[in-house]
Amino acid sequence: MDTMDLNSLERELAACEACPFRQEAIAPVGWFGNPVSPIVFVGEGPGGVEDEYGCPLIGPSGQLLDKALWAAKMTRDRVLTTNVIKCRPKNNRTPDIAEAAFCAKRWLDRELAIIQPKVIVALGGVAMHYLGNPDMRITRDRGQWFRTEQGFDCIATYHPAYLLRLTGHALVTAKWDVFHDLEAARERAALLAPGYEFMSAEKVDLFKLFKKRVHDYL
Repeated sequence: MDTMDLNSLERELAACEACPFRQEAIAPVGWFGNPVSPIVFVGEGPGGVEDEYGCPLIGPSGQLLDKALWAAKMTRDRVLTTNVIKCRPKNNRTPDIAEAAFCAKRWLDRELAIIQPKVIVALGGVAMHYLGNPDMRITRDRGQWFRTEQGFDCIATYHPAYLLRLTGHALVTAKWDVFHDLEAARERAALLAPGYEFMSAEKVDLFKLFKKRVHDYL
């Protein structure tokens, strides 16, 4: 993995104005974590907190993801997290398939080509549809392995934002599903990258690492 290529890509991303999403966002949000990690987590796109801090999955969804990763013996500094969409859609709406592909072909595909992960975890339907195909359904196909167009092993699971909307028995069941999916992803990545340490001694406090970005148009 060439970190110089990834640094160059990050500089390119910062200057991107290719779609209308950029006009509503503070700035594009790239990736976070260890670029040599054998496992990459791909979410949908930045929300309001992610847009403010410039870090993927740092808001309530990200905090829940951190808890799930910890339970599955992983921490955010030892894996890599990113998104299909790099700029926050207005009102946090879900991007459609064409919008997701427009952004991902410019940025996510190039990220993955540089990083060359052994395993990808698609968090939610948007990531699963782009990395797999639009006919897949998260409620039916989560936990099943498939190959991406670029040839990476991928497993889909529920996005943590979905878990935040659940209550009662449905929440308990979904949390266990996510735990087992993350465990399966870590186990496969460990087989393909023997000796890699997926977990630090403590969770990462992303808010200590990132500061709020100022709106350049205020």
